[in-house]
Amino acid sequence: MREALTFDDVLLVPKKGILKSRREADTTTRLTKNIELNIPIISANMDTVTEWKMAVEMAREGGIGIIHRFMSIEEEVEQIKKVKRAENIVIEHPYTMRRDDRVKDVIEKINELKVKGFPVVEGKELVGIVTWRDVRFEENKEKRVEEVMTPKKDLIYLEKVDLEEAKNLLKKNKIDKLPIVNERGELIGLITAKDLLNLNNKKAVKDSKGRLRVGAAVGVKDHLKRSEELIKAGVDVIVVDIAHGHSEIAIKAVKEIKEEFNIDVIAGNVATKEGVEDLISAGADAVKVGVGPGAACTTRIVTGHGVPQLTAIMDSYEIAKEYDIPLIADGGMRNSGDLVKAIAAGASTGMFGSLLAGTEEAPGTLVIRKGKKYKTYRGMASSIANLEKNKKEGKLKGEDFTDYSAEGVEGIIEYKGYVREILRQVVLGLKSGISYAGKKSVKEFIGNGDFVKITEASWKESNPHDFNVL
Repeated sequence: MREALTFDDVLLVPKKGILKSRREADTTTRLTKNIELNIPIISANMDTVTEWKMAVEMAREGGIGIIHRFMSIEEEVEQIKKVKRAENIVIEHPYTMRRDDRVKDVIEKINELKVKGFPVVEGKELVGIVTWRDVRFEENKEKRVEEVMTPKKDLIYLEKVDLEEAKNLLKKNKIDKLPIVNERGELIGLITAKDLLNLNNKKAVKDSKGRLRVGAAVGVKDHLKRSEELIKAGVDVIVVDIAHGHSEIAIKAVKEIKEEFNIDVIAGNVATKEGVEDLISAGADAVKVGVGPGAACTTRIVTGHGVPQLTAIMDSYEIAKEYDIPLIADGGMRNSGDLVKAIAAGASTGMFGSLLAGTEEAPGTLVIRKGKKYKTYRGMASSIANLEKNKKEGKLKGEDFTDYSAEGVEGIIEYKGYVREILRQVVLGLKSGISYAGKKSVKEFIGNGDFVKITEASWKESNPHDFNVL
């Protein structure tokens, strides 16, 4: 029987530093065979971790968020659309109003979509623009949009995409939105001042159209239909989400998606060389490693199966490096040091759940107990998560309460503020870890750690000790 280890069982041996400053460390890495990230951090596809708000902030900071699948296809598609609309070079399909709509309709749409202005169209033709300034003091909520909008004859608009001209027009005329029309006067796009300013954010991860990158999870039953709709909405990567990824149904789902669509696929979760090889052979562009290490996961307790996460990553890397396919360390990481160890063991990126849960952008319900703020957090194999999923899909039956064997738990986690603050601290720790390893970049560091096994006394020595920590 061989020994298997996890993050707290080891430390990395420091090497001679070659960077002038730790901040020089390059954190770019591969998410998949074809997609790069600027930081090696992914937010987990959990319903208390990643929906569109989290995904937007993850991409802005250089990582990526994976939208969970515990919702209808239509709801997941809308989540992707919201991320893709958050930043653009050109909004190709802007929200619009009609001239016969009412002021109350504009206000309702502004509140629902968090957008402060809309082009007004008749058919496809641009006829005006209506903004929050036009309706906020309007007492007659039944008044037609045509009566309050700025008509086309008074509008500033473009007849072709020209970013320099757009900047000049927005600045000169002190406006926020610039419609684009074709030779027939039809609305074909929209440029906003906010999007042009966001072009200066060099660390954000974007697609070829200047939109933030985002991933989405699918299951192994409706995977083709769900994938098709998500791809239409602009998703960048599909994650085949199944607890036991080394299974015939998971392998089949990966094969079918790769055969049907031109999209990168992440597959998992696995914890063995054989699992990695089978998923790569099925067409996976990245493999997710981790069976049971998550903070809210009880798979190892319920089923007796799993491999301690550091050993799982190291075993998996032996195969992944032969095929040049990136690994994602999913679960078990609680701090930047754990991410450093995961990369040193062979992971190209780390997927975080509990570390990012409890933030402002996480979708968990906010609760207050004894004056402190908390958010809900749960494993996606927990009883409540699965019952709610079945309820949404109309599959809930009375016997579901007793026939389901949960492999996760539910609870609350302390409110942590904005996710960008956590991400930046983790990235700074990662950069320090790269420096201590005598490396210059994440890519150079992957699978090149010099580990030593430590004792319980060594771990105690590694933490603050022998005084009262404030």
